[in-house]
Amino acid sequence: MIVGVPKEIKEHEYRIALLPVGVEDLTRSGHEVLVQRSGGVGSGIPDTEYERAGAQLCDSAEEIWAKAELIVKVKEPQPDEWPLMRPGQHVFTYFHFAASEPLTHAVIASGVTALAYETLSGQDGQLMLLTPMSEVAGRMSIQEGAKYLERPAQGRGVLLGGVPGVEPAHITILGGGVVGSNAAKIAAGFGASVFVLDTNVERLRYLDDVMPQNVTTVFSDRYTILDQLGRADLVIGAVLVRGARAPKLVRREDLKLMKPGAVIVDVAVDQGGCVETTRPTTHGNPTYIIDDVVHYCVANMPGAVGRTSTYALCNVTFPYVRQLARRGLSAAVRENPELVSAVNVHRGQVTHPAVAETFGLAYVPFQ
Repeated sequence: MIVGVPKEIKEHEYRIALLPVGVEDLTRSGHEVLVQRSGGVGSGIPDTEYERAGAQLCDSAEEIWAKAELIVKVKEPQPDEWPLMRPGQHVFTYFHFAASEPLTHAVIASGVTALAYETLSGQDGQLMLLTPMSEVAGRMSIQEGAKYLERPAQGRGVLLGGVPGVEPAHITILGGGVVGSNAAKIAAGFGASVFVLDTNVERLRYLDDVMPQNVTTVFSDRYTILDQLGRADLVIGAVLVRGARAPKLVRREDLKLMKPGAVIVDVAVDQGGCVETTRPTTHGNPTYIIDDVVHYCVANMPGAVGRTSTYALCNVTFPYVRQLARRGLSAAVRENPELVSAVNVHRGQVTHPAVAETFGLAYVPFQ
């Protein structure tokens, strides 16, 4: 099989979807691997390492998309890439369809098979390919929140851990999953006063057991969210509904309850955001202000730490890349049924129920 790895073109995206060790594994098995020149530079991996591993370096993404049977990426195809997709091709990447109806229709029209990292789940229900990037994003959310709470960034001028005689920042985390728990761990390390909200009591019980004393778990409902918004210096949006849009837990009018200069970091922006005023931003222009509240809504947060993120991502994606390359989709699914959960669109049909429901499209199970 011909496997193609184009350079990521989303703004300030520094990850790459395949490591040289993966290239060597594939080429040793008889596959051809095409890698776009300088694709790994943002992750600290020069072209020479890919060449030594057996990759064929290509000057353009167009060449890779034209030749490859399996495209392996990190971020969803950008509008400039939509015309390059072709019927029968398989694209394995993060898609986050629920956040973009135009992308959904472009992929349907192209005839490609879209295998989404973010919906692939194991027998235990764990989202194995989403987890490492959620870990990165959760930890980064506190790092970025601390930065934008500083007064030069138009924040409240609050230090997360405070100092003797001055209380620490109040951090509210909406969601106790992978993003939320990683955010809580880092925030607690800074010495902040951390409140984690979730509707799963068993999850709250677990977090209460493993988190330090400055982390408090609270059952999430409308009243507790409003109470927390009025107290918070920093709010982390960490809500996930598999394959679907995130619920809007914070409404536009709720911002008036928040302190001037408070910060929202909505990690759920990839799935539409859990704050009504969320809109995607970039690392080049990461924030905007509504009702005196600073919003940080970068849609590819882990891309800023390309080296860490690339290695963390490829560690979990490559076994599936190998299966797809060696067996093809149908045989790979028979060998490993969990791959079915990654198939969101197949030959013009939506094969994931949450994506179909989001846009009122017909759902056709993958066969």
